[in-house]
Amino acid sequence: MSEAAGGRGCGSPVPQRAPWSLVAATAALCLVSATSVWTAGAAPMSREEKQKLGNQVLEMFDHAFGNYMEHAYPADELMPLTCRGRVRGQEPSRGDVDDALGKFSLTLIDSLDTLVVLNKTKEFEDAVRKVLRDVNLDNDVVVSVFETNIRVLGGLLGGHSLAIMLKEKGEYMQWYSDELLQMAKQLGYKLLPAFNTTSGLPYPRINLKFGIRKPEARTGTETDTCTACAGTLILEFAALSRFTGATIFEEYARKALDFLWEKRQRSSNLVGVTINIHTGDWVRKDSGVGAGIDSYYEYLLKAYVLLGDDSFLERFNTHYNAIMRYISQPPLLLDVHIHKPMLNARTWMDALLAFFPGLQVLKGDIRPAIETHEMLYQVIKKHNFLPEAFTTDFRVHWAQHPLRPEFAESTYFLYKATGDPYYLEVGKTLIENLNKYARVPCGFAAMKDVRTGSHEDRMDSFFLAEMFKYLYLLFADKEDIIFDIEDYIFTTEAHLLPLWLSTTNQSISKKNTTSEYTELDDSNFDWTCPNTQILFPHDPLYAQRIREPLKNVVDKSCPRGIVRVEESFRSGAKPPLRARDFMATNPEHLEILKKMGVSLIHLKDGRVQLVQHAIQAASSIDAEDGLRFMQEMIELSSQQQKEQQLPPRAVQIVSHPFFGRVVLTAGPAQFGLDLSKHKETRGFVASSKPYNGCSELTNPEAVMGKIALIQRGQCMFAEKARNIQNAGAIGGIVIDDNEGSSSDTAPLFQMAGDGKDTDDIKIPMLFLFSKEGSIILDAIREYEEVEVLLSDKAKDRDPEMENEEQPSSENDSQNQSAEQQVVSISQTVDLVDQESPDESSLNSSPESSSPADSEDASNISPSEQTSSPTANHETPSLDGECTDLDNQIQEQSETEEDSNPNVSWGKKVQPIDSILADWNEDIEAFEMMEKDEL
Repeated sequence: MSEAAGGRGCGSPVPQRAPWSLVAATAALCLVSATSVWTAGAAPMSREEKQKLGNQVLEMFDHAFGNYMEHAYPADELMPLTCRGRVRGQEPSRGDVDDALGKFSLTLIDSLDTLVVLNKTKEFEDAVRKVLRDVNLDNDVVVSVFETNIRVLGGLLGGHSLAIMLKEKGEYMQWYSDELLQMAKQLGYKLLPAFNTTSGLPYPRINLKFGIRKPEARTGTETDTCTACAGTLILEFAALSRFTGATIFEEYARKALDFLWEKRQRSSNLVGVTINIHTGDWVRKDSGVGAGIDSYYEYLLKAYVLLGDDSFLERFNTHYNAIMRYISQPPLLLDVHIHKPMLNARTWMDALLAFFPGLQVLKGDIRPAIETHEMLYQVIKKHNFLPEAFTTDFRVHWAQHPLRPEFAESTYFLYKATGDPYYLEVGKTLIENLNKYARVPCGFAAMKDVRTGSHEDRMDSFFLAEMFKYLYLLFADKEDIIFDIEDYIFTTEAHLLPLWLSTTNQSISKKNTTSEYTELDDSNFDWTCPNTQILFPHDPLYAQRIREPLKNVVDKSCPRGIVRVEESFRSGAKPPLRARDFMATNPEHLEILKKMGVSLIHLKDGRVQLVQHAIQAASSIDAEDGLRFMQEMIELSSQQQKEQQLPPRAVQIVSHPFFGRVVLTAGPAQFGLDLSKHKETRGFVASSKPYNGCSELTNPEAVMGKIALIQRGQCMFAEKARNIQNAGAIGGIVIDDNEGSSSDTAPLFQMAGDGKDTDDIKIPMLFLFSKEGSIILDAIREYEEVEVLLSDKAKDRDPEMENEEQPSSENDSQNQSAEQQVVSISQTVDLVDQESPDESSLNSSPESSSPADSEDASNISPSEQTSSPTANHETPSLDGECTDLDNQIQEQSETEEDSNPNVSWGKKVQPIDSILADWNEDIEAFEMMEKDEL
C-alpha cells in the first residue's frame, strides 16, 4: 500500500469549496514534501552514506530483476531457489496466491516504473519494448480482479505515465505512441464483465479470455469478495478513464465504492472484511486496517487527491474517526466486530497493517503513526522480518514473510514528514536484513519461517514494484531522481499516476453523494494542508520521546496499554477471573461466568463445555472479560495438546556458491539428536546406497563422516536412521518420494519412531519434501561437493564475509503457534479431565494460511479444545507479571510404513471441515442475533 507525494505551498488553508483543479495537488499531501530538520535524537546521515545505501539498493534491484529476466522471463515470477520461472499450472497450486499469475509476465509489468525511479531509463525503454512484443492479455486463465488491477493495469498505467514524461524530456521513448495505454485499455475492458452484479461490486475473479459465468470461464459462481478487493479500483480505473476519455471505467469503480459506503455499519462507521457481492450482506463482520480492508481506506483518501471529489475525503475521515476510536489501541491496531466495536475480534495482527502509519502521515496524524511504526520496527528487530501475523504480546502467529514492502513504505513517508534521520537508520536495517537473510544466488527468497530463517521458493512481483522503490527514495535526494516525484500519486502497488489527471476529462459528476447516506458537517473535517512546522513546534525531540517508551515493549510478554479492562483494574476493581484459575466445581467461579455471559454445559461423555453469548453478559466490560476468558481457555487447551510437538528445523546450504544463503524448511524427528539442545551438525552430503536406506548400506565409505541423503519409503524412519548411523553417517536427511511435494503446499510433519526404544539413535534426522530435497540434489549434480548445516535455526550469514562462519542467532525463547483462531461473540470450549487418556491426546491440525493466501484466512475457527480446568497453567496476567504460553507449530506426525495396518499413528488429526462443523451452530446463532438487533 502506498501514499502519494506531491504539492506546493504547504501550511496554507484550502478553501472548503475551492476549485479542485487547484487543490488536488496540495490538500492532505503536502505533509510529505515539507520536511523538518531534526538535529537531536538520531545522528544525521552524511550525503556520502546515503549515496552508498542508495547504490546498494540499485545493486539489490539489479540482482533481483536481472535474475528474473535471465532465469524466469517471460514467466510471471521468479522462483529464486530453483532458478526458474513460476508458470501458472506447471507448479503445485498455492491457492488464492496464484490468482495474481495470468501468464502475462507479471514481474516485468510490475517493475516498469521502478526502473525509471531508479534512473534505469535505458532498461525501461528495453522493458517497454519487451512488454509490447511479448505480453499476451488474452490467456485462458482465471485471475484475481483485484491483483490484476493493482499490479498489471496499474503497472501499465505507471509505465505509460513515465513513458510520456521521458518522451517530453526529449532523450528517451521518442518512438512511444501510447502503446502501453492501449494495452491498459484492452485489459480494462477485459475486467469490466466482473462488475455485472446488481450491487456493482465486482466478482473476485475473472477469466482473461472468456470473462464471467460462461462454462469455459470456470468462474462467476462466487458470492463473496473482500472489501479491499472491491474498494481498490478507483485510482487505476479513474486514471484509465482520464487518460483515454472512456468514462465507463471510473463510473464502475465509483459505483463499487458508493455501495461499500452505503453498507458500512451505521452505528460504528466500520466495514467488515468480506461482503456478499449480490446482497451486500457482511459475510465476515470483523474490521481492522490489515488484510481484506487495508487499501479500501487508502483509496478513499487518494481518490480525493487524484479526482478532486470532496465526498471521498468525508468518507475517509468518517472511517478514520471510527478506526481511531475502536481499532487503534496505541501502539497496536486490533480488529473488532463492526456491530460490537468495543470487543476485539482477534488477538493478533497481520503484516499488511504496516502500511497504515504511512497513510496516517498522509492524513497528518503523526503521533500514532510514529507509535505504530516503532512497535513494528521492534518486532522486526526481534525476528529480522515482520512475521505475516504476530500476537499482541509480539510472538509469531504466522511465521512467513513474503518480502512485503509495507513497512518500508511507512518508513519512507515518516522520513519525508519528519526529516528525522532515525528513519534512515531503520531503512539501513531493512537493507542489511534483506541481504543477510533473504538474498540467494538467484534473487531474493521469501522467508518460510522467520524463526528458523528457512526460505520459500518465491519472489513476488510486488517486491520489485514497491520495496526497491521506497528504499531508493528513502535515501535519494531530489537531484538523484530524474523527475519530480511529488508530481505523482502512488497507487497501492506503488505505481505512479500524475496529479494533473485531476484536471483532465472531468466528465464524472462531482456530486457529493456522501450526504445522501449520512448528515455530515464540513466543519468536522480539516481542510488545511498539514505542515510539520506546526505539528512539531520548537521540539526536535518530539518523535524521539514518542518512540522511547516503545523501545523495549516487544521484549516484554505483556505490553502495557493493550487491554482496555486494565483501566478499571487499576482503579481498584477486582481483577477478572483468569482461565488458569477456573474450577468447574467452584460456585463463585460459576457465578462469575454467568455474569460474563458464559454458560457451562455438562455433556453426556463427562466433558464440560463452555459457551459465551456476549448479549447475556451483565455489561460490556463483563462481556469483554468473558471474551478474554474464552480466548485464554482456548490457548490453555492448545498448549496442553501441543506439549509433545516439535518446531520445524532448518537445512542450510553453506558451501560455494550458496554460503548459507539458501535455507530449507525441514521436519524434525521424535528420535535422535535434538538440535534444539545440542550444537548443530555440519557436514557434506552423500546419497546412501540403497537410496531408501532400508538395509545395510553398500557404500559406507561414501557416507562415513557425512550427512546421508535417504529416500522416503519401504521401511520405518528409525530403521533408516540406524542403517546410516551404522555406516558412520553423522546425520541424515530423508527426502520425500512423493514427486512435487513441497512445504509451500503441504503441512510440515515430524518423523515418528517405530514403536521401539530409539535411544540407540544418536544422530540428527530431518525430513525434506521433494521440492526442497531436489534443491540439494541439483546442487550435488552441479557442484559435486555440497556442505549443509542441520540446526534448529539458520545461522546468520554476512554477504561481505561469505567464507567466514557467522555466529548463530540466539534462539527465540518461545516457539510460536501457526494455529489460527477466530474469537467470535459466541464460542465454545470443551473441558476434559487431564487424566483422561482418551481425550487429552486429541490434536487438531487446521490449515495454515496468510493474508496473501486467502481472503478468509482468519475465519478458520479453533478446533475442539481440551484442557484441565484445574491445571496450573501459566497465562498472561494483568498485574504486570507476565509469562508466555509455550505455543509451538502444529505439525503432522507420521510413520513411514503406510502399508502396515498395525502401525499406530502418534496423533489424531481433526479435519478442518469437522472443526468448522463443531462451531457452525454457535456462529449461526451469533449471526442471527446480529440480524435481529439490526
